[in-house]
Amino acid sequence: MSKDFKSDFHERISQVKTTRWVRFGIVGLIYLAWVAWLGSPWWALGLVLLFDIYITGYIPLTWWKKSKNKAVTGVMSWVDAIVYALVLVYFVFAFVGQNYQIPSSSLEKTLLTGDYLWVNKLMYGPRVPMTPVHFPLVHNKLPVLGCKSYLDSPSNEYRRLRGLRGVESGDIVVFNFPAGDTVCARYEESPEYYDLLVKRYGRETIRQNPEQFGEVIYRPVDRRQNFVKRAVGLPGERLRIVNDTIYIDGKAQAMPENVQFNYIAAVSRPIDEDRMHALGIAQGDVQALMAEGTDRMRLSAILPGAQANDFFYVMPMTQQMIAELRADGTLHDAVKFGDVFATDGAALNLFPEGLAEEWTLSNYGGEHGVLIPKKGMTVKMSPSAWKMYHRVIRNYEGHTNSWLADDGTVFIDGKPAQAYTFAMDYYFMMGDNRDNSQDSRFWGFVPEDHVVGTPMRVLISFDRDRSLLNGGIRWNRILKDANPDK
Repeated sequence: MSKDFKSDFHERISQVKTTRWVRFGIVGLIYLAWVAWLGSPWWALGLVLLFDIYITGYIPLTWWKKSKNKAVTGVMSWVDAIVYALVLVYFVFAFVGQNYQIPSSSLEKTLLTGDYLWVNKLMYGPRVPMTPVHFPLVHNKLPVLGCKSYLDSPSNEYRRLRGLRGVESGDIVVFNFPAGDTVCARYEESPEYYDLLVKRYGRETIRQNPEQFGEVIYRPVDRRQNFVKRAVGLPGERLRIVNDTIYIDGKAQAMPENVQFNYIAAVSRPIDEDRMHALGIAQGDVQALMAEGTDRMRLSAILPGAQANDFFYVMPMTQQMIAELRADGTLHDAVKFGDVFATDGAALNLFPEGLAEEWTLSNYGGEHGVLIPKKGMTVKMSPSAWKMYHRVIRNYEGHTNSWLADDGTVFIDGKPAQAYTFAMDYYFMMGDNRDNSQDSRFWGFVPEDHVVGTPMRVLISFDRDRSLLNGGIRWNRILKDANPDK
């Protein structure tokens, strides 16, 4: 170390104001606490950079402050503020929490379409960013440009920092869509995810017609679409649904207070836009039924309480809504849609394909139920086990060279396998709007590395079916508990 450098270093130190030292001390302690939480000592070297930024100033990050050009200082002051804000937002969104918008009605009435939530990542422990180089204010696409908002490399292996607790039964959970690893660009935000499109059109048709389907894209885990559902099954549990009641390891579970199902309803007056708004039903979930001639006779046979001038609808309702509509004379009769028109698993594309053909949304899991994978749990491999867990084995745990042979032998990593041991925990997620929810009954288990966090509060809520000046803001939902059943 040269004498000139030593002299310069001591001179810089001597000129630092006490307030600057205090700021460095606070920031340094916060940074070291974050490094300890991260569990990676190498990041402690960043303290050297912070020391230079706050104390010595060898790296000329604030060169523009000495410029005599007012345009330069004006522009760079804005750039400096924006960069600091983006860095702060990046760390908050990555390690503390972030806002999330409810895009569908799958959790109504607990959460409504148009709710903006604050999602707590500290509860289950935040994931170390798997795609660390990304723009912090968007998810996977830049607005206007439409291009990816992240770089595929460098990338990190899945690792979760220590949280306050794990996922519990009944928690509402935000997670990345497991079946969203491969997407068609024009269908990414639609209910028709890639696997369904492949079943309908074929893989080659999709790849040869980009003008119809868009580019076929692979999304890293943390850049897949965000979903929000209720955790109804935990790792190692066996789940079965019988007549809409969920059984875990043979024990019936209580229904969430706001759970709702689709009903065929006979009502005394039309369910118009204002009535839907008052009831809190999304317009897209209500279907008016033709009630003339033979159709009216059939509906009257299904609903013996219906009266001559009634209107008929299929719509989701909670038990509280049914009681209120009966009390004010609007509802004359109602029957669960699934009790009259049960649709089997093959028609619904229920999970898992090849086992769920006779299952329905209301009666799911067969005689023995669905065993949810748990880290360290070993299952015997068979054709039925392969149908249940092949996506876990191949897609989520990376054993891509695995398959089921024609003679019923399961091959994992190219070798015959009698058993398989799971490397991660998995969850079974469902929506409270049971008959209008794309959930684990359709696409299977949610791996632990896909879990983002749990919503804590509704920040603000917008009714998409209303203008801002006509009830478009749901004032009564601002700062409302996002998971009142817990």
